[in-house]
Amino acid sequence: MLTVSVIIPVLNEEVAVAAAIASAHAADADEVFVVDGGSTDNTVSVARKDATLLEAPSAGRSAQQNLGATYATGDVLLFLHADCCLHVDGIRKLKERMQADPTLVAGCFRQRIDKPGFAYRCLEQGNYLRAAVLNWAYGDQAIFVRTEVFNAVGQFPQVKFMEDLLIMKVLRKQGRVRVIDSPLLVSARRWERRGILRQTVRNWCLITAAQLGVSPNWLARFYPNDR
Repeated sequence: MLTVSVIIPVLNEEVAVAAAIASAHAADADEVFVVDGGSTDNTVSVARKDATLLEAPSAGRSAQQNLGATYATGDVLLFLHADCCLHVDGIRKLKERMQADPTLVAGCFRQRIDKPGFAYRCLEQGNYLRAAVLNWAYGDQAIFVRTEVFNAVGQFPQVKFMEDLLIMKVLRKQGRVRVIDSPLLVSARRWERRGILRQTVRNWCLITAAQLGVSPNWLARFYPNDR
């Protein structure tokens, strides 16, 4: 059976990180790494209780996740944001699917936003269709990838923003990409702060600009860092 390493990039996530770590253990991750980007709260002390803590020289999910990948020993790397929690059957379903299909190189999970309401259910469905049809998964869908493929494509690109979308565009050329039918619990905090419509429109405007060749590093200024 394949082994799975969970990598959680964090920055000032003392409130959320314990639940993310616990969900990875409950789902039977073979190892769990938390990569801190310079937190000024109690994130580090919380994280080191139940995970292997790594400290990156600076913040930035791309660099933090790449650092975690260099220490991971699993056959599959699963990148979990601190405000997301795996379902107890998530890693089992991932292993079964990838074991059965060697051409499956990467994928993500199906989101379940932790707030009631029709608008959130529509958002979940839209995010699912984006990942399932276009193979464009975001980091808050818990991207996973075979380690050998991840290393072969050069890991996450060294950018300040959109590292998730950029690597997915590369991975879908390497083999099959699929959404695992296991709910990933996702915090609604970013939509609550900015509004569902405003956040969604902003996301698609930024994606369109990136598709037209605008630098992700330049676009990062239009996406406030919640971490």
